[in-house]
Amino acid sequence: MNDPTQGDQAPADAARFWENLYRGKDAVWKGDPNPVLAETAAQFTPPGRALDLGCGEGGDTVWLATHGWHVTAVDIAPTALRRVTRHAARAGVADRVSAQQHDLAETFPTGTFDLVSAQYLQTPYDLPRTDVLRRAAHALTPGGLLLLVDHGSVRPWAWNTDPDTRFPRPEGIFDELALDPARFTPARLASPEREATGPDGRKATVTDTVVAVRRT
Repeated sequence: MNDPTQGDQAPADAARFWENLYRGKDAVWKGDPNPVLAETAAQFTPPGRALDLGCGEGGDTVWLATHGWHVTAVDIAPTALRRVTRHAARAGVADRVSAQQHDLAETFPTGTFDLVSAQYLQTPYDLPRTDVLRRAAHALTPGGLLLLVDHGSVRPWAWNTDPDTRFPRPEGIFDELALDPARFTPARLASPEREATGPDGRKATVTDTVVAVRRT
């Protein structure tokens, strides 16, 4: 899920939108892992169980699996999940990937995880995102990490190119989770910049919003 705006459209509309997005193209994303996730996951020794929320076509999922993680990959779109499964099989890691369809406004995968990844879990449709992320934090094992990366600036190729768009600060996102400080602590709150290339080939300097939460 990849847009900083959120609306109040019905869940059925959200499911239809994301399914049509994937079904209408052979591939939507490049398949590369998100750099903050790769950098963060590399710090775990040994790798364990990961949950990839809004996994799309599985670039992050398959990267994690090829680096030793057992991954539960979650998305709302069946076509995206079929591509995750095919991608994992081609990479030889099908046994480490479980693809599950969830509308996170309604259901959440069971189990506990050493790493929960929410990369650009932003949507133009209604989503109780804070509740979803709070539930994700409580699904962590002791010592586990919730890694949230959001868009923190307007990208010229995004659906929403309004230059006046306001993006939440990482400190505000963490505070909104209202987690018990005796059990959870912020491991990283940052707004790093990077060079990015859009689907049309345009390049731009963009800002990410990074919130990493450790379960103590």
